[in-house]
Amino acid sequence: MQINRDNLMVGLGLLLICLGAMVSIDLPWKDNGIPITGQSLAVLIVGFVLGPKRGLLVIAIYLIAGLAGLPVFAKGASGIDTLMGGSGGFLYGFLVGGYVCGALQENGFGDSFAECLTAMTIGTALILVCGIAQLTYLYGLDKALEYGFWPFWPGAIMKIILGAVIVYYIPTERYLG
Repeated sequence: MQINRDNLMVGLGLLLICLGAMVSIDLPWKDNGIPITGQSLAVLIVGFVLGPKRGLLVIAIYLIAGLAGLPVFAKGASGIDTLMGGSGGFLYGFLVGGYVCGALQENGFGDSFAECLTAMTIGTALILVCGIAQLTYLYGLDKALEYGFWPFWPGAIMKIILGAVIVYYIPTERYLG
């Protein structure tokens, strides 16, 4: 059996996102229910490196695996309740943010560190907007910002910078877009 490069990259991308979900730090925020995870960082790196089509495919497979009951989301969560609950908007936002990062890379972003930083910032902003939108629908804007934005923005900035460093220093011949 021979594994082609595309399938290998899709599998490695999926593995990276699953491993990113295992990196989870609980914030000391009210009821301790808010983790900072490596998922968004992994999603944006995968989207940027694999391009919009392949990156979107990997992220969709990840979400489908979680929906099917595999414990691939943060803290081993899975299922429809996770996608319909407070985390769901962020998970859906992975599709948007990852796709846009891949599209930016495919359209020439990534030649400079500033461009990589911009792509990671845009991807992160899109994930946060999707997450806050679902939280607003569920709990109202004040609670959405209290639980879905304010605790996360310092970590988001760190992940943006780390993501930009990672994608900038990956050799350009690796872009498979």
